[in-house]
Amino acid sequence: MDKHLLDILVDPVTKGPLIYDKQQQELISRASRLAYPIRDGIPVMLPEEARELTSEEVEALD
Repeated sequence: MDKHLLDILVDPVTKGPLIYDKQQQELISRASRLAYPIRDGIPVMLPEEARELTSEEVEALD
């Protein structure tokens, strides 16, 4: 994931920052508790395509 692109992208729901999860290939929003997939190197920033994070996953981000 390009660092410059990550600096520009925000969560479309909350407009908050995103965390890049290299292993899962996802952009994570702590505020909306959503993980947006990265497919073929392209972030899919649609809330309906995101998966909801479990409480354990959110706690692990801290």
